[in-house]
Amino acid sequence: MPSAVAETPAAAAPEAEAHFAAKLAFETDCWDVHFSLSKGATDFVVFDVRSPALYADGHVPGAINIPHGKMTAHRMSDWPADLLTVVYCAGPHCNGADKAALRLSRLGRPVKLMIGGITGWLDEGFALATGAEPSSIAEVEGLAAE
Repeated sequence: MPSAVAETPAAAAPEAEAHFAAKLAFETDCWDVHFSLSKGATDFVVFDVRSPALYADGHVPGAINIPHGKMTAHRMSDWPADLLTVVYCAGPHCNGADKAALRLSRLGRPVKLMIGGITGWLDEGFALATGAEPSSIAEVEGLAAE
């Protein structure tokens, strides 16, 4: 009798490839966001979609706070329509980032969900910024400018 893991056979390699490629088109992770921001990436913007109070208590350095319910075409017009947007919320127990991603995709904007949210960020050992304004990873972590 097969184990609980092997009881359902794995997908064929071409199906698995298509699945995981599609999944990565919808998601990014905390490590990739942190690494990219620490290298000065400008090809995406990060939005914390939680409340302003939660944002002020601790957020991803460089993230901008716009609660998902306030993401309107007018509000988003401050950023280029083709700029990749990364959204996150509290963590895997919260669907605010999913709501934001849905809203942004309905506005025709490219969007990815940062899996794990704040919980994942902290699990990776990354520092949070505090306050009402975004601050860079370099400021929060004392990284030297390259």
